[in-house]
Amino acid sequence: MESFLGRFSPHIFAILRIVAGIMFAMHGTQKLFGFPGDKDVVEIISLRGLAGIIEFAGGVLIAVGFLASVAAFIASGQMAVAFFTVHFPQDWNPLLNGGELSVLYCFLFLYIAAHGAGLWSVDAIRNRGNKT
Repeated sequence: MESFLGRFSPHIFAILRIVAGIMFAMHGTQKLFGFPGDKDVVEIISLRGLAGIIEFAGGVLIAVGFLASVAAFIASGQMAVAFFTVHFPQDWNPLLNGGELSVLYCFLFLYIAAHGAGLWSVDAIRNRGNKT
C-alpha cells in the first residue's frame, strides 16, 4: 500500500531539493560574503574558500536543478571530507562532534546525485527538449 502522500512524492522531492540547495548555498554565502549573519569572510585561496565556492555554486545548481546530479555528487563528497577532517577527529559520533549536519547533507546529496533533479528543474526542461 502506497503512503497517503505517495502521489505527491515527485513534488515533495523537488521541494526538498530546492530547500536543501538554498540552505547549502547560504553556507557558502556565509563563508564568501559574511552573509547571513556577521561571519568573517574566508580567503578564497584556502580550503574554507574552496568549500564556500562549492557550497554556494553547488547549492544554487542543486536548487535550480541544473547539472544537479554532478553538483550533488561533488557536494556530497565535500560533506564527507568535512565530516572526516573537521568533526571526526573530535569524536566518532556525529551527535557529539557537531557533524550531524555534514552527515545529513552528505547522504541527502548522494541521494539527489543518484535520483537526478526531478520536477521543477532546468534538467527536466532540458531533457524534455531532447526527446524527439
